[in-house]
Amino acid sequence: MQIDLPVIWAAIIGLGVFIYVMLDGFDLGIGLLFPFFEEKAEREVMLNTVAPVWDGNETFLVLGGAGLYGAFPVVYSTLLPANYMPLILMVVGLIFRGAAFELRAKATRTQHAWDLAFIGGSALAAMCQGITLGSLLQGIKIVDDKFAGDPFDWFSPFSVFCGFGVLLTYATLGCGWLILKTDGELQRKMRQIMRPLLAVLLLAIAIVSLWTVLGLPAVRQRWFFSGNLGWFLPVPILVVLCTLGIYRSLNRSHEAMPFLLSLAICFLGYTGLIISIWPYIVPPSLTIWDASSSRSSQLFALVGTVIVLPVIIVYNAMQYRVFRGKVREGDHGYH
Repeated sequence: MQIDLPVIWAAIIGLGVFIYVMLDGFDLGIGLLFPFFEEKAEREVMLNTVAPVWDGNETFLVLGGAGLYGAFPVVYSTLLPANYMPLILMVVGLIFRGAAFELRAKATRTQHAWDLAFIGGSALAAMCQGITLGSLLQGIKIVDDKFAGDPFDWFSPFSVFCGFGVLLTYATLGCGWLILKTDGELQRKMRQIMRPLLAVLLLAIAIVSLWTVLGLPAVRQRWFFSGNLGWFLPVPILVVLCTLGIYRSLNRSHEAMPFLLSLAICFLGYTGLIISIWPYIVPPSLTIWDASSSRSSQLFALVGTVIVLPVIIVYNAMQYRVFRGKVREGDHGYH
């Protein structure tokens, strides 16, 4: 029996993208929450919770991009040209926030400017990721395995709203992370912010879900007429249960549960995306098998990935283990 390498590679890339969203999501979310806190000490604590791990979080974005290039090269002639602008802006945002991490701690007169760079870079990166997601869902015009649409096809009310949805998701993850990693007055403020933020996120999820069903015929076809409905039905129920669980944990002052349940909501949304596009890697016409590189190329790259991926995962896990525990004002060794 021959191994279906495109399916294996789709699973690897899907895993890498989800781990990136999970880890860099709360990382970007902290930048989105920055404007709500003016005190320097509070901002320092917020940054210190991710200072030891933020660059490692982005490793999985590189993994996903490299895997995509090696296993599904046709995607680079379709998905990327269709989203050049948001993807370039995303990279610009990541550069600005990365520079802000390193330079704001050393700045004196320009620290406020680096705070703005951190906020703007986080917002720009998150927004562009959501716009690219919306562009993927609404479909990309392909002729002869090449992008055949307009350079601004990515810009639509649906894709922009998906961008705001990703902003809300990351901000919620950031809130949950800071509840876990801080205490005292900062933690109390995060609990207050998370309640209305979660309500707005739930509304955004409902709107995006309805929009995809009513406004995107290809997605509606895959949900209701391709045998996928049974897989999707538990998703909205579980999202509501996770939301109720977060509110309950906030009321009972649980520290880890808001973050863990926020991750669960993120995972459920990700499964909804997979159900909406599977087996297409670039909807509405390019499947994972259509976009695949040669079997020998995929097999060669798979051998390297099997060796490297566990090392990356263990390295990142060790980071979080070493820097576990609360972060408080005046802690040293994070910059």
